[in-house]
Amino acid sequence: MSDVERHRPFLNRRLLVVSTNYAPEVTGIGPYATQLAEHWAASGARVRALTGMPHYPSWQMDEAYRSVWRTVEIRGGVGVHRRRHYVPPRQTALKRAAFEASILATGLFAPPPGRPDAVIAQMPSLAGGVIGARLARRHRVPYVPVVQDLMGAAAAQSGIRGGGRAAAVAAAAERYALSGAALVGVIHESFVPGVTALGVDPGRIRLVPNWTHVQGPTADRAGTRARLGWDPATPVLLHSGNMGLKQGLEVLIDTARLARDVRVVLMGDGNQRDALRARAEGLANVDFLEPAGAAEFTDVLAAADVLAVTQRASVLDMSVPSKLTSYFVSGRPVIASVADEGGTADEVRRSGAGVLVAPEDPAALLEAVRKLAADPAAADALGAEGPRYVARHLSREAGLARFDDLLAEALRDGQGSPRR
Repeated sequence: MSDVERHRPFLNRRLLVVSTNYAPEVTGIGPYATQLAEHWAASGARVRALTGMPHYPSWQMDEAYRSVWRTVEIRGGVGVHRRRHYVPPRQTALKRAAFEASILATGLFAPPPGRPDAVIAQMPSLAGGVIGARLARRHRVPYVPVVQDLMGAAAAQSGIRGGGRAAAVAAAAERYALSGAALVGVIHESFVPGVTALGVDPGRIRLVPNWTHVQGPTADRAGTRARLGWDPATPVLLHSGNMGLKQGLEVLIDTARLARDVRVVLMGDGNQRDALRARAEGLANVDFLEPAGAAEFTDVLAAADVLAVTQRASVLDMSVPSKLTSYFVSGRPVIASVADEGGTADEVRRSGAGVLVAPEDPAALLEAVRKLAADPAAADALGAEGPRYVARHLSREAGLARFDDLLAEALRDGQGSPRR
């Protein structure tokens, strides 16, 4: 092996990344798919991404793309192929099925041209997983799906209307998407039993945790609080990210109702935002903020006293919120209102940067907030564990290196030398 091949192992490889979400989306799996594709492009690979139109987390088509049906962009050295799809403003099992079906139809009908050397798909999108599997089989190249969420379990656990009926269909699609994979990446070990239950040999599963895709805070904390209108003496409990069903964010509104001296801030968007606003009507201590831009995102997180991650009690092994990586880097303590036996609880315990409370229990959540607010030194010490955990386990360099190893193994086992 030459020095070039050793240091740039994917030089001239043709890679196809399939991900329904991609930049300019700044939350969820979009940033991970984008940074991964751009990383491989920078290493000399010829990377194309097959993706949808920007719509997350608002579940509304980005204004710039509303009249677009098909487009190709060059972003960070990657050829980004976007295909039109349906975007449901509210989530039901039927509307989610229509969303996935529209992605599947346009992706299979008009994939990027040419034969890739490998196909990598980001799942939770069922359609993205099926598209990746079909294209890899068509070209007889290695296929590597990365499981960010288990949609079959999500349909059963998240509380979506009609979810019980949809769970079996979603699991069947996942089984198909994973069955022919050279290797299967999972972002957390709690997913392994679920992936194994779908028929994947445990020997083909590799752990590839998400990394922190944002920079640490840089602004003066007091100055940010003043800009946002937060009283220095009032504890601020902040949730950032998607406002969907599985998050069970009603617990935060109910916590605010119990304690008018605590400010609850929900920053982000999602299909439950309007319902949460209605639930919070009349509560002067609840704020709804638009998603912060990349330049100020972690500054806003760091300005809060406590960061909240919430999930319905039924959510166990189908999701580990990507927001945790950003929470940890902000240096503030985390309160996790989640099931004790789930993957999210495991990650908070492992970080040492937060505390766990019972899910869907506003009184327990409020007690934890008051305890941290009463002891700022202990809260600061707890929050300081987050950046340390990021440095040890969640750096971008370490995360991308794990994906390099995953792809290199799949190519080595399935495809031979690089195509020239």
